[in-house]
Amino acid sequence: MSRKIELLAPGGDVEAIKAAVIAGANAVYCGLDTFNARNRATNLSFEDLTGILRLAHKYDCEVFLTLNVVILEHEIPGMIKLLNKLVNSGIDGIIVQDLGVFNLVKKHFPTLDIHASTQVTTHNEGQILFLAKIGASRVNLSRELNLAEIKSLTAVAHEHNVLTEVFVHGSLCIAFSGQCYSSSVSVGNSGNRGRCSQACRDEYEITAAGNRFPLNLKDNSAYFDLPQLVDAQVDSLKIEGRIKGAHYVYTVVDTWRKQVDQFVETGKLLADDSNLHRVFNRDFTNSFLQGNLTKDMFIDNPRDYSVHHAVEKSNAISVVQVQEAREELYAQRNDLGVELAEKIKYLSIARQPLALAFTGKLNEPLCLTMSIGDNDKVYTLHTESQLAAVTQLPIDQAVLEKRFKNFASSDYTIQSFDCSGLSDDVSLPFKELTRLKNQAALLLNNSVEIIPHVDVAPLPSYKKTTSKPGMSILIADVKDMHLCDLTDADVYFKLPESWKKDCNKHIDIFLNNPRLIPWFPAVLIGKDYDESVRLLEQVRPSRIVSNNTGVAYKAFEMGIEWIAGPFLNTTNSYALLTLKEELNCAGAFISNEINRMQIKNIARPDNFKMLYSIYHPILMMTSRQCFFQQTVGCKKPSIEDGCMLKCEKATTITNVKGISFSIDKQKGGYPSIYNDEQFLNFDIVNDLADQFDEFFIDLTNIGAGSKAEQDKAQLVTHFENFLKGDQQAQQQLSSMITVSTNAQYSQGL
Repeated sequence: MSRKIELLAPGGDVEAIKAAVIAGANAVYCGLDTFNARNRATNLSFEDLTGILRLAHKYDCEVFLTLNVVILEHEIPGMIKLLNKLVNSGIDGIIVQDLGVFNLVKKHFPTLDIHASTQVTTHNEGQILFLAKIGASRVNLSRELNLAEIKSLTAVAHEHNVLTEVFVHGSLCIAFSGQCYSSSVSVGNSGNRGRCSQACRDEYEITAAGNRFPLNLKDNSAYFDLPQLVDAQVDSLKIEGRIKGAHYVYTVVDTWRKQVDQFVETGKLLADDSNLHRVFNRDFTNSFLQGNLTKDMFIDNPRDYSVHHAVEKSNAISVVQVQEAREELYAQRNDLGVELAEKIKYLSIARQPLALAFTGKLNEPLCLTMSIGDNDKVYTLHTESQLAAVTQLPIDQAVLEKRFKNFASSDYTIQSFDCSGLSDDVSLPFKELTRLKNQAALLLNNSVEIIPHVDVAPLPSYKKTTSKPGMSILIADVKDMHLCDLTDADVYFKLPESWKKDCNKHIDIFLNNPRLIPWFPAVLIGKDYDESVRLLEQVRPSRIVSNNTGVAYKAFEMGIEWIAGPFLNTTNSYALLTLKEELNCAGAFISNEINRMQIKNIARPDNFKMLYSIYHPILMMTSRQCFFQQTVGCKKPSIEDGCMLKCEKATTITNVKGISFSIDKQKGGYPSIYNDEQFLNFDIVNDLADQFDEFFIDLTNIGAGSKAEQDKAQLVTHFENFLKGDQQAQQQLSSMITVSTNAQYSQGL
């Protein structure tokens, strides 16, 4: 095998990164103490990062920095400041979720290599093309994809010079990454901001199927799927675990390193994966990769399974045997820990000591000698001009220390500043000192040119073209078509996530009802993406709403006007600009996760609409797995193709605090969990009506669970009257929608 397969390891803290490097990782990904999606990890200071870069590069290991959260408007200056530092840091890549950061990097920091995070939810061809267009050099493919889907998307990515990476080991989310709002809704800590509270690991009231942890998946392990991943030509094998410790990282990376090396050298696999079971795990599954979505993917216990596995493997039955199995496991863990400690004890990320010595006499150049460490490296530089007799300010130690005080401070500690060889009463133009300092900085930066600081001017904000905001509604059933006769509002029709191949049902709906505007969902995989594209080609609507950038990319190619839906979760001006400039987007829904002040200063691009949903069911999570197997039970051993198209079950799940959530499955939809309250936000209409072109209400019944269906005609009338300023209409809506909240708008991110 000649093609390089990257083993990409997690690094939540310095010790874990050392463990990954010494275990043989080709690359590590880590986060700073800001802008990253693992707030529960220890994370790094910028000084730590520069030390990590030195250490990792010494071992031919790359370092990728996670900036994989949505960015708020007031954080843009901070992000720009950080990017200005990163361009000269030697970082090998940044991992990004927010579309606005893509815009900033592509325009102002093009030397940075940018990777699309798993939070972007990449699962179809159009998304690969979109991400390539906005500057991504690699994408992390969704964890829910099977090997055939991974192979197909990797081929597309390679055609456009984009690499692919796939998670091969570690925790599995039951929800599509980037499409989980459970933490945001339930405790105000958004997973899109690195504050996931892991509601999927929570205990719930025992379900009809007999489960207390009905959303808890086993851990992912593709240890024995390596040949298929190599055949799919995946570029990077990614291990999850930035909140895991050094011992875990070392064990898993070392085990995977040996497997990869064995396969590369012999074409065969190691059969022993016992070390993977000796560190924290919830037992293992590879069912997403194999496309075999069975009940066996779940485990009714979110805690560590390693002891259970050790007991089971040793066939321990008696109390004594069980205790012996435990002690053997702990001894094996301890041995691995001793091995790790011995290997990393001399690894250091401390700044290197730097000694500066200045020498020179009258009518000679000023000479700078830089010694790194114990004279491991010595550099000597001279000024172009010669030292002259002093006329005003002499060049002495005080002047030189001031000029070179913060010199190369991120990588080096100036331990000595020797001017004993410099004559008194000599002078030199300060521009010569600046030139000397820049030359020295270049040498210490491995002769890589220092990129000047970039000042990014604030974006202009254009006024909206409409005087008063309009209204739009969403329906998902032809039986609700009569609502079109009651209003002049835009009427969107929600399309399914799963399609029957070559079925013209939805094509005919739009051809027969040209007033309807297609509304595309967030997740469209394989044939479902292909069928969505076929609808665009057959109907050629004048306008669509898309929550999926793959469909948006196709609409852009076809010249179809499109609006970015709410599940693209747009939170800042630069994200809007990316959509506008790269895909000719006509407008976007602003995220329902952010509050009044976080919305207020978002700058509108020229000739661009801003929309906001004021009434909708609150989605908590969407999954490719089945929630009903673990709750009400299902006779089918695994999810079949027909499940998506035919199943329309609905139930509820109740946590130990007594709060119930709707589990809803519409025909052609993924199983989803919704909050018990509906989102209803009157306040934004009073606060920010002048900022929006359109307020939106969702009338689809999706997420209602077992709740009684509302009178939609009345809702339409009351919402229209409310938007016209009728306070009585607000009271009537409040009496109809009795279980509601706008907590997300109040608290924000």
